[in-house]
Amino acid sequence: MLLFRRAEEIALLDALLSGCAAGNSGLLLVEGAVGCGKSEFLETAAGQAENRGAHVLRAIGTAAEQGRPLGVLRQLTADAPAGALPPPPASPDEAERVETMRAFANAVRELSLAAPVVVCVDDLHHVDELSRRYLLHLARGTRQAAVLLVLAESAHEHGDDPLPRTELVRLPHFTRLRLERLAPEAVRAMLADRTETEAGRLYEASGGNPLLLRALLQDPRALPGDCYAEAVLACLHHSGPATADLAGPIAVLDDLATPAHLARLTGAAEATAARALTALEAAGLLAPEGGFRHPAARAAVLDRTDPAARTALHREAALLARASGAPDTTAAAHLLAARHTREEWALPVLRSAADQHAADGDPDRAEALLRLAHEACPDDTLRAEVSVRLSTVAGRTDPAAAEHHLAAPLAAVAGGRLDPRALGSLARALAAQGRVDAAVDVLERLAPRDGRRAGTPGEDPLDGLSAFPQWSASARRGNTEGGPHPAARPARTAVHPAALWTLPGEAEEGTAVRAAELFLRGATLAEGTVEPVAQALRTLLYLDGPARALPWCEEFVRQATRRGAGGWRAVFAGLLAEARLRAGDLAGAADTAEEVLRTAPGRRGSILLSAVAGTLARARIATGRPEEAAAALSRAVPAELAGSVHVLGHLRARGQYALATSRFHAALGDFLDIGRHMKRWGLDRPRVLPWRTDAAEALIRLGETHQAERFLADQLTTRDAADPWVRGTSLRLRASLREPRERQAMLARAVEELQRSGDQYELARAMGDFGQVLREVGESARAAMVERRAWHLAKAGGAEALCARILPGHTGEDDEAQETAEAPDAALVASLSESERRVALLAVHGHTNREIAKKLFITVSTVEQHLTRVYRKLNIPGRQALPADLQPGVAELVRGGGGSV
Repeated sequence: MLLFRRAEEIALLDALLSGCAAGNSGLLLVEGAVGCGKSEFLETAAGQAENRGAHVLRAIGTAAEQGRPLGVLRQLTADAPAGALPPPPASPDEAERVETMRAFANAVRELSLAAPVVVCVDDLHHVDELSRRYLLHLARGTRQAAVLLVLAESAHEHGDDPLPRTELVRLPHFTRLRLERLAPEAVRAMLADRTETEAGRLYEASGGNPLLLRALLQDPRALPGDCYAEAVLACLHHSGPATADLAGPIAVLDDLATPAHLARLTGAAEATAARALTALEAAGLLAPEGGFRHPAARAAVLDRTDPAARTALHREAALLARASGAPDTTAAAHLLAARHTREEWALPVLRSAADQHAADGDPDRAEALLRLAHEACPDDTLRAEVSVRLSTVAGRTDPAAAEHHLAAPLAAVAGGRLDPRALGSLARALAAQGRVDAAVDVLERLAPRDGRRAGTPGEDPLDGLSAFPQWSASARRGNTEGGPHPAARPARTAVHPAALWTLPGEAEEGTAVRAAELFLRGATLAEGTVEPVAQALRTLLYLDGPARALPWCEEFVRQATRRGAGGWRAVFAGLLAEARLRAGDLAGAADTAEEVLRTAPGRRGSILLSAVAGTLARARIATGRPEEAAAALSRAVPAELAGSVHVLGHLRARGQYALATSRFHAALGDFLDIGRHMKRWGLDRPRVLPWRTDAAEALIRLGETHQAERFLADQLTTRDAADPWVRGTSLRLRASLREPRERQAMLARAVEELQRSGDQYELARAMGDFGQVLREVGESARAAMVERRAWHLAKAGGAEALCARILPGHTGEDDEAQETAEAPDAALVASLSESERRVALLAVHGHTNREIAKKLFITVSTVEQHLTRVYRKLNIPGRQALPADLQPGVAELVRGGGGSV
């Protein structure tokens, strides 16, 4: 039993029963809100009385029998021993006679001479009027007898005639007991086997109402379900017809439910509405601040309300909310429930409420309101504005839906049906999705400024299209609300839609990296910061390498996950997969990309997800799984991808798949398409995508070595040529076009650069090629060590195909012992001076004495002296025996003073 009573309540019942057993009369009126345990208290009283040997007479008043005279009296008579009480009078006239009532009281008193009599009557407020008068006479006529009357009544439902109740209160042996809802500590004590958090949740859902609490515990996992809903309806049923009738309007109004609003909505008297609200709050169904305590309780009430009536109530509630100055979210909720948009204020209220829900992290609600607002739009321009807002909101959870919402506005643009004021926001939304061509097409619909043609990089196609604010400038001011482009510009400078995806000029790169990281340190993920954060991450990745970008990508993936923002998570997880791929972690990149594609909502193709699929395909190609790459590339590709910056990654993946499957002309075509797109959009930066290297590799496979050399030479003259990743990958491929000795030196430089770049896969490729050329020039011992290091790098990143190419059949099982045997003694290596280590490392990687001298700005004689001392300290015969694994590493060597390559 869930009955939990205070000690004073138990003591009172025990005292009354004991007094009755001793021959004293008693009169107890038990009051309380519905569900608070009145009936259970009566059952407890009856049970304890029977255990003490008393005669117990039970009856219950019901609304259905309230109009039948003497209904409760008949129940009491039937419950008495046979013949102990006179049968109820047959005629109304006789029943109303005072003598007849006294006769009934006398019979009960005589029955008490044999044993105490306890009369328990539940729901006194539903007892018929004539039975009430008999009970009053019984209370008066048994004051000197062993008779205890225990009457239970709702605290908020009284009979129409107050006289019987008033007369009961005046009797000297009258006692009142008010049963309240259970306090939080009482619930915790009752549920001692549950955690404090769970007990607190159950209290909040039930309000301490024992009936609701019992129902909750009967539902699966103690969460509001069918049992809870039935208990809510039972509470309403037992609260009286007036309260039950007003329950639906109260549920509709929710926190707007005041006596005045209820009266206006339903036509009921304010006093009646006030009693209903008080009764439901006392029962724990309503929260003190207004509205139903739990959404499941409100839903249970709304579900039992006639749908047509409910719609009408919501429509009127919307008008009431608007007239009373309630928040737009409240009025909009009623408009949505009624699907009502005929009011002239409906559209702005729906849009305002959607913005509020989006800011509060409830995109589903925001989308629902915006869809209704879309229906209310009177023209294409307003519909386009709402569609753009829908796209932004949907982007939080579903990238494909976000892209789809811009289809109708674009169709309206093509048909010339949009007012220019809608074009700017549409262009910005398209640019944020990477749809550069579509954004330019939209902007070209605007009148070009100063007679210039809109849509060319470096021009200002729209006054105030500085709606792409500059986060680097903002970050330097300590403002985290900035926008996405990394290069600081005046507020009204020219901005092209591709600006969201560009990198700054060479002079600004260091500033941009610092500003990007400063911005990320202060940025909190929200609707307005998604694109700035993404561009800051791209800036770190492309300008400073994966090492610095990776932890930030992981952080914003975590933030998006915590917010339940699947669309934002796809953006940042896609960047994380790209960063892992750029770091040479092929398995990590593939796992991340697969997880994005697996959890993406819906089945529609998406521009963003096509780019993620491209990352997955490239990772699978590098791991030697072309069939899995083909599966990734076979995902649905939207037609809009062709005009988006995301097509670049897709084309690169497709081209690399063509290379892996010996379709070299197809691969070359894709790589050249990338170049055309990047040049047209002003995005031609090898740091972002080195398409010339890819094209050169395809040309080499086709035997077009002169053309390949031209592409590689061209790449090494771009402004990104000094970047170690760009330079290292270019040198590695260029070395394949040289004779062995020149190839050895070029590959050594490629290894140095790639070790600085952080790309372990490309480093493994370069070291594999370096090991091969060492064998060709007769340095087999060094070749073996270099190849083993390359093999382990490839293995760590999951590049199984590269492992097989570097050392066919190798398993790595004996490497640790072998490397230990071949490695120089740590003490001997430590004995080398810093200058000696620098010279030795350059010699290890194939540089001649003259090249070493030039690189370190020393004389050839000094180089020879350093090498002589190195040979003596390491106890080796000469250059051929130099170990490949000397410390410090190559990256430290370069930082320590190496010249340019």
